[in-house]
Amino acid sequence: MVLTKSVGNLKAGEKAIDFNLKGIDGKTYSLNNFKDAKALLIIFMCNHCPYVKAKQETIKNLQAKYKDKGLVIIGINSNESENYPEDNFDGMVETAKEKGFNFIYLHDETQEVGKAYGASCTPDPFLFDSEKKLVYHGRLNNQMEPDDEPTEFDMDEAIQAVLEGKKPKHEFLFSLGCSIKWK
Repeated sequence: MVLTKSVGNLKAGEKAIDFNLKGIDGKTYSLNNFKDAKALLIIFMCNHCPYVKAKQETIKNLQAKYKDKGLVIIGINSNESENYPEDNFDGMVETAKEKGFNFIYLHDETQEVGKAYGASCTPDPFLFDSEKKLVYHGRLNNQMEPDDEPTEFDMDEAIQAVLEGKKPKHEFLFSLGCSIKWK
């Protein structure tokens, strides 16, 4: 388990770092694919982490709740899969299908994107406004252990603020999860 200790490489107000990553649908995506998003939530995640598994419904619910208002959610898996075969591309496709993911799920096979963003754990969420500037990096909610019930819904509040053209209450809140499995 890792508790993120800093805001990573990206700081509030900085632009999202571009990428070219393969999605589970076989298409390659870059930031340009999401230029019309009013809010862009990039979550570094994987398939095997119990913290991610506990947040999958939350992520799907956020996408369903705000999709029509301009939110796009992108999951990015930066984990190496030699020692964690469940996190390979086929595992991503299988997990997304089994869990009914309604968001884009991309494979960061080289791990360059995860490192560029300063991602350290799974899940590690980064919320950007319509100009693709970082406005919030941190936890989805206060569910710190997979079996806990959340009582604070930080990402939901941050997304609402961004979609209303406001600044989120927090720029950063610690996120808890498994460490990203670097090569």
